[in-house]
Amino acid sequence: MFVSDVDEPQQASIMHADLDSFYASVEQRDDPRLRGKPVLVGGGVVLAASYEAKAFGVRTPMSGGQARALCPHAIVVPPRMDAYLEASRAVFDIFRNTTPLVEGISVDEAFLEVGGLGKIAGTPVQIAERLRRDVREQVGLPITVGIACTKFLAKVASAVGKPDGLLLVEPGRELEFLHPLKIERLWGVGKVTAEKLHAFDIRTVGDMAAHSEASIVSILGKGAGRHLYALANNRDARQVTTYRGRSSIGAQHALGRGPTSPQDVEAALIALIDRVTGRMRAADRTGRTVVLRLRFADFTRVTRSHTLRRATADTRDIEEAALALLRDARSLIADRGITLVGVTVSNIERSGAEQLELQFDAPQDGPSASALDVALDGVHDKFGKTALTRGVLLGRNTGMSVPLLPD
Repeated sequence: MFVSDVDEPQQASIMHADLDSFYASVEQRDDPRLRGKPVLVGGGVVLAASYEAKAFGVRTPMSGGQARALCPHAIVVPPRMDAYLEASRAVFDIFRNTTPLVEGISVDEAFLEVGGLGKIAGTPVQIAERLRRDVREQVGLPITVGIACTKFLAKVASAVGKPDGLLLVEPGRELEFLHPLKIERLWGVGKVTAEKLHAFDIRTVGDMAAHSEASIVSILGKGAGRHLYALANNRDARQVTTYRGRSSIGAQHALGRGPTSPQDVEAALIALIDRVTGRMRAADRTGRTVVLRLRFADFTRVTRSHTLRRATADTRDIEEAALALLRDARSLIADRGITLVGVTVSNIERSGAEQLELQFDAPQDGPSASALDVALDGVHDKFGKTALTRGVLLGRNTGMSVPLLPD
């Protein structure tokens, strides 16, 4: 028995709150006809599946065809990103009304530290019960909360407690709870890592903990091996820290498994650059390092980066750097095929400061890139992102912008 609702030690004070099947739950909330039915959000790729659909084996990001084969009677609805963002903001307001120490992980999950609230708000379980009730009554969504002494274990507890649950891992019983779980429960163990561990008959967290750190490092490498071995023994010193904005801003676009022309890849990258630089300007951020991310048909990945002379949020400057990196990678793409392209701007300046340069030689026959960006941002804010777009992007699928935490 790992759950208790009274007299638990105060040190189990880290909560991981995670909305259940977020997009699908919003759709079921807003359309009563969908409640209790298998719901898929997104047609080409499943962005979210209700628990009724998950019962048939549907998972994200499964293709729509695979999902409908597993669950032929599923109801497919188009995504409504504005509705999800509005719901997320309402839930985060409840988080911040619960405790000032909130660390957002994504739009549908956060860590909360409630250790100092015992005398005014009750035990962590009582606080979690109140939070779940407030989210249900004020926002209309189910949410699961895990409580533990460490961030890692609180996140595992919320995953085990789903759907619509509350799970406390009592201090002193952490390993008793953790070690029987499958190795995939460890934060950072995906399919490839799990297969490596399974080859050595390591299938549960306890199996990993029974080995030496050196043996796990020999299987997974120094960084991943040490990190996962520490988690298997519930060693996680990270504290809940309030969100201070991103250290980098990026976006990516899956291109699919079929052949993709160089023109299509370039157009997808341009659309991503427009999205990223628009977010940077909206958040008053500039950055110096442009990172190109590519995933190939064999699932391998590469990154290429270029550091600019100055921090900027100008679309033209960042586009020139990213396209140059893409063109340098053309031979790799031709040899190995490409399934995903992404761009990230790092070395972020949080003040939005930008070192201006004297343009002795540049012709002054038109507006500067920054002036054009500002004008386009104004049009997009007033009339929407599709009101004005580049000619190269007309008629192309440039991907979807999903809700994000503030930049």
